[in-house]
Amino acid sequence: MIEMHCTIIGNVQGVRYRDFVQVSAGQLGLVGYVQNNPDGTVTVVAQGLPETLKEMVEYLHEGSLQAKVEGVAVEWRTVDVTYDDFSVFH
Repeated sequence: MIEMHCTIIGNVQGVRYRDFVQVSAGQLGLVGYVQNNPDGTVTVVAQGLPETLKEMVEYLHEGSLQAKVEGVAVEWRTVDVTYDDFSVFH
């Protein structure tokens, strides 16, 4: 298992983007979290198999119906803390 840390920029707050990410992660069997940042970006930390995480990156580019994703920065990391589920932080 590896971890990806993503920062999503664009119109991604107040458009159900975090809910979209949580549902997508659940469908893929990933664990981690999604949260809004004060600068208007969204952070996603997800853990799983590399192939599944790459699939998740595609979902992050897509976004919810109202979202307008301008970019997704992805950083690959080793797992320090293992999560039990996929949470939405506020």
